[in-house]
Amino acid sequence: QVQLVESGGGLVQAGGSLRLSCAASGRTFTGSLMGWFRQPPGKEREFVAAISWSGINIGYADSVKGRFTISRDNARNTVYLQMNSLRPEDTAVYYCAAGRPLYSNYADININAYNYWGQGTQVTVSS
Repeated sequence: QVQLVESGGGLVQAGGSLRLSCAASGRTFTGSLMGWFRQPPGKEREFVAAISWSGINIGYADSVKGRFTISRDNARNTVYLQMNSLRPEDTAVYYCAAGRPLYSNYADININAYNYWGQGTQVTVSS
């Protein structure tokens, strides 16, 4: 049983920062692709950022490049999303996701590469 638990969401003013955390348990975290997705109100879930198991390769959606940073601590089984210069259009439910422990160094942006999902955490950015 894989469990992913997100934390760190909340309400912030435009231009502010938040740091999301995702704690993984129940299986091998170290060898797994990890990613963040988000679902804005009334829209489909979309890719935000991905990090390969070793952290060597990282990918970002164009909309967050230069503002968001994904990182992971394999010793703590945790992945992070540092979000700076937040905008109202960043408002969404943010989901942590994990792929199978394949030890691949490909930072896959495709939602189909992810097999396990957290419950989501709300991020609201006011203008």
